[in-house]
Amino acid sequence: MAQKARKDRAKTNTVALNNLHLGSAVVNGLFILFHYFFKTRSIFWWLLVSLPSFVCQFTLERTGRPSYDPSTGALKSSGEDLAAQGLTEYMFDVIWVTWGTVLLVIFFGNWFWLTWALVPAYGAYKGYGLMGAARQLGQLNGMAPGAEGAAPAGNRKQRRAA
Repeated sequence: MAQKARKDRAKTNTVALNNLHLGSAVVNGLFILFHYFFKTRSIFWWLLVSLPSFVCQFTLERTGRPSYDPSTGALKSSGEDLAAQGLTEYMFDVIWVTWGTVLLVIFFGNWFWLTWALVPAYGAYKGYGLMGAARQLGQLNGMAPGAEGAAPAGNRKQRRAA
């Protein structure tokens, strides 16, 4: 049963990675073709904005690609789950926002490079939300804001009950 799950994950990861690389080739190829044959767009900004996307693709490739034994063809590792939430999901978001930004730049002009600013803005928003959740957790545990490790107020019986 576990072997079937590993094979299913390997198949799903392979399809997802192949689609990811195909999409990247199409979007970036369109940008290069458009830049050289139709209207000039900023290569500098394209490289700068695409670099995080390329790093995310490389990371997903390294961690998610299944590996097989060369002699027997048996599955050695199914790779990490590319449908996982958290950092993996955020890397896919970075890639998709980058693709959207590149397509907007192709069709509407260089000012749309600013669209990519959504990525760090979203990261800051999520980070602020995590800080708020940590602050609430500290207050639920009886800690006053800014009083790290302070004992909860009240008499000894109340502190034991907490």
